[in-house]
Amino acid sequence: MRSRDKFSNWVEISLEAIDNNMRFLVRHTDARVMAVVKADAYGHGAVRVAAAAVQAGATWCGVARLEEALELRTAGIDCPILILGLTPVRRMLEAIEAEVSLTVWDIRQVEAAAVAATRAGKKARLHLKVDTGMGRIGVQPEKAVDIASRMVKTASVIFEGIFTHFARADEQDPEPTEAQEIRFQNVLADLTAAGLRPPVAHAANSAAMLTRTTSHFDLVRIGIAMYGLHPSRDCLLPEGFLPVLSWKTQLGQIMQIPAGRGVSYGHDYVTTGEERIGSLSVGYGDGFKRVDVNVVLVGDRQVSVVGRVCMDQTLVQLDDVPDTHEGDVAVLIGNQGEGHITTQELADRWGTINYEVVCGIASRVPRVYV
Repeated sequence: MRSRDKFSNWVEISLEAIDNNMRFLVRHTDARVMAVVKADAYGHGAVRVAAAAVQAGATWCGVARLEEALELRTAGIDCPILILGLTPVRRMLEAIEAEVSLTVWDIRQVEAAAVAATRAGKKARLHLKVDTGMGRIGVQPEKAVDIASRMVKTASVIFEGIFTHFARADEQDPEPTEAQEIRFQNVLADLTAAGLRPPVAHAANSAAMLTRTTSHFDLVRIGIAMYGLHPSRDCLLPEGFLPVLSWKTQLGQIMQIPAGRGVSYGHDYVTTGEERIGSLSVGYGDGFKRVDVNVVLVGDRQVSVVGRVCMDQTLVQLDDVPDTHEGDVAVLIGNQGEGHITTQELADRWGTINYEVVCGIASRVPRVYV
């Protein structure tokens, strides 16, 4: 059964594109590759994306929260998984029992993980986060060796990894990222001199993986690039990547609205003549933002959204596509005929970044894997 026969509004995820993109990334680094599948794989569906990424060569998965890690484990994803953010102390036991690696930046977290590991009868695998310039979470570089030393001496703990995160790797100016990388390299040198360097050091996100081979270390963390989306306007993907996600809906009723008639809430839009107005089964409840500059593809032409976007429906002006019929597919992101709307184009219209667009597509929108 076709998606349009089952759903009024859906997202299509190309697993072939995930495979293509991950294989490209694996070929272009000597380091191991972590597939970052936090936020439901940036809205693409964590379980299916993780499985496809691992099959294509990823050896780790990265998530933000314990719930995301447990979802992967429950689905049978058995590769190493790292929680990149905070794990509440009271839930460390669950993570350790599921053999999920934890991020720490404070000795109190290390001690709590050791207690939980003793209860679990397993070792707690820990990655020390170093703040080299992001200013978000992490131990300061000058304190890293001290915490690392105490981790190594703590029973029931494995000092598995150390990492940092770049704040500006997707920008043209390389100096801020260079400074962060030097700070991290200095920490690694100090750890090596003290006999404390863990097996896995990692720093590179998608942008750094593409532009800074010196930052690859033992593992690269790939998020946005795996989904075929540019890290930024200053850091474009090379040829060979494929977009993974398309967002589609279909036309409901098409009406002939007389001149001078307001449409949608507030009547912000008033017809200037008799106009052909169609309703789409998508709205801000699905993540389609309530802004004044939206367009969608009907046939292979971009048509304007008119009136306010509603929670579940959106109205479009169809005078330029007279052959359109009720039930025809409209595309919010993707290609149709000769027309296309990219995630980046939609992000520009919304005044945001492509990450937010795909992460913001609501869970009630079915994901269809093709």
